[in-house]
Amino acid sequence: MATKHNWTKEEILEIYNKPFMELLYEAATVHREFHDPNTVQVSTLLSIKTGGCPEDCGYCPQAARYHTDIEGNDLMSVNQVKAQALRAKASGSSRVCMGAAWRNVKDGPEFDSVLEMVRTINKLDMEVCCTLGMVTENQAKRLEEAGLYAYNHNLDTSEDYYKEVISTRGYEDRLETLDNVRKTNVTVCSGGIIGMGESKEDRAGMLVALARLNPQPESVPINALVPVEGTPLEEQQKVSIWEMVRMVATTRIIMPKTQVRLSAGRTDMSREGQAMCFFAGANSIFAGDKLLTTPNPDVNEDMIMFKELGLNVQKPFEKHPQRKSVEKEDSKIDALGEKPRWSRPGHKIEKNLEAQAKGKVKA
Repeated sequence: MATKHNWTKEEILEIYNKPFMELLYEAATVHREFHDPNTVQVSTLLSIKTGGCPEDCGYCPQAARYHTDIEGNDLMSVNQVKAQALRAKASGSSRVCMGAAWRNVKDGPEFDSVLEMVRTINKLDMEVCCTLGMVTENQAKRLEEAGLYAYNHNLDTSEDYYKEVISTRGYEDRLETLDNVRKTNVTVCSGGIIGMGESKEDRAGMLVALARLNPQPESVPINALVPVEGTPLEEQQKVSIWEMVRMVATTRIIMPKTQVRLSAGRTDMSREGQAMCFFAGANSIFAGDKLLTTPNPDVNEDMIMFKELGLNVQKPFEKHPQRKSVEKEDSKIDALGEKPRWSRPGHKIEKNLEAQAKGKVKA
C-alpha cells in the first residue's frame, strides 16, 4: 500500500462518516499492515517552562492573558530534567517530550540550556522530543546536532478554523516551522485538537494539511480538548469517545505509516474506549500525571490497562535510529542570533478578548 499525499477533504470526510463498524475494521486492517497491533509507544511530556506565554491560543491555560490559576515556573535546570527523565524511564517511557511555553525559540542561554537537556536525555538512551514554538532552520539544525529525535509543532485544526482559535500567529508559521525541521533528520510530530467547536469539515481539513506533507509526520497526536476554567473555551462541551475513535481511525487510514498518538483527554475515556482507539490504530500515548498542565491517567493505571489488553511497550529507537549527540565544545553550528519576523495576524476573536477581560478582573 503506497502512501497517498493528494487527499481531498471530500475523500477524508467520506472515510470519517463511514458506518462505525466498517470504519473500525478498515482502520484496524491498515494498522496491522504497517504496525504491530500489540505494541504501543509510551512517552512522557515534561513542562520545562510553564506559563507566561504571550500567545492567545483559545484552548491554552498557559497563555499569560488568561486567568487560569496555573502555577508558572522558569526554565528547569538540566539536573531537574535529568531526574524527571530517569523517573520516566523507570516507569516504562521510551521518549521524553520537553515543552516550553514560548512563542518561538530565541538564541541565547535558555536555548543553550535546552540543547544540553537534549544531549543529557539522549545519553540515557531515550528518544527526546521538544515542543518550543516556532524554530528557524539553523535552530532546528542545532537541535539535531544535540541529538534531538523529534520536534513537535501541532497544526491544531484546519487553516480555516485556526482563525477562530488563535490571532497572534499565522497558520503559515506552523507549516514553515515543520518545513525547517524537515531540512534536518529530526522526525516530525504534528497533530491537533478536536472539540474546540470545529466542524467535521475542519477536522478533515487539518488531516488534509498533515497528509499532504511529504513525508507525512512520523507522529500525529490526536488531542481531545480539556476545557480549562479561565480560557475562552472553558464552556466547550467535551467530545464523545465515538468522535475520538473516528478521528483516530481516519488518521490511521490516510497516514498508514505514522504513529497515531492518543494524547489529551484520556482521563475522560474508559479503558474500553481507549481499547477501541488502539484497535482503530492508535499506537502511542503520553503517560504521567500531567500533560504540561492538564490531568492525565496515572502511569500505573496505564500499565494495568496494557496488561489487561496484552499490549507491549515499544522500545526506544525501534522506528528510527538514535543520533549521537555532539558536545557543545565540538559543535560546528553557531548561533546566528536570528530575529525572524513570525507573523501576527492581529484579527480579533471575541471570546478570546472576553476571557482576557475576565482575567484582568480576577487578577
